[in-house]
Amino acid sequence: MGSQPARVARGLVRASHAAPAVVVTGLATALAAALGSPAGTVALVALAVGTGQLSVGWSNDWIDAARDVAVGRRDKPVVAGLVTAGTLRGCAFGALTVCVAASLALGVAAGATHLVAVAGAWAYNARLKATVWSWLPYAASFGLLAVCVVLAAPGPRVPAPWAVAAAALLGVGAHVANTLPDLEDDAATGVRGLPHVLGRRASGVLAPALLLAAAAVVVTGPAGPPTVVAWAGGALAAVLALAAGGTALTRPRSRAPFGLGMAVAVVCVVLLAQATADIAVAP
Repeated sequence: MGSQPARVARGLVRASHAAPAVVVTGLATALAAALGSPAGTVALVALAVGTGQLSVGWSNDWIDAARDVAVGRRDKPVVAGLVTAGTLRGCAFGALTVCVAASLALGVAAGATHLVAVAGAWAYNARLKATVWSWLPYAASFGLLAVCVVLAAPGPRVPAPWAVAAAALLGVGAHVANTLPDLEDDAATGVRGLPHVLGRRASGVLAPALLLAAAAVVVTGPAGPPTVVAWAGGALAAVLALAAGGTALTRPRSRAPFGLGMAVAVVCVVLLAQATADIAVAP
């Protein structure tokens, strides 16, 4: 069973949605380093994005606590009795406070951009996840995260439109893939996001299509013909995206499609790191 503090700690880790939080934070940090940001800026990006992700994960399980109890989601830490919704609420606002300070330390423009992205994720948790606009916070927040990292980098640069578009496509693809395992439970509690409206089969096709589109943009977006590395990375991303789609259709309750979607994001960021001269351009 373990002690009460140990149970709470396990609950906080589980409620943080640790895997996507680590991936998103790692990708933003890696991109900041690839853009030539000094070590202090890279550390601030990691802190701002990491605490922002924690606030989003904890607020999600806090806001969804009653819904999770209603459908018996024993995989959720509140339902499992590891942590209370009140504790998650306090931790979410605590992480958000650190996120605000770290974001603004990156500069007004970069910080404000990141905070808008985090606000979009909170809006998803609070309301938009239950509407046909559920995809919008993912598109906006992923796109704005790319903008934030470029604005925080040295020099008066802005992100290339193709890089922002690729990040937005990755975000929406990840959203659709992540929603698929819980479609029935969500519908039972009144959640009708875009994947729910489209249905499992259509969403199972849409998720890999969006991920493929993101990979295609990353391969073809930079100036000049794609390199061998770009083609190889694009091919790997395509295989992963198609595997996500196939798994979503054949194993409806599997979380693998979301993991595969995050793997596509990793590949795309590696390709972005190979094209830093084209990601950030003069305003």
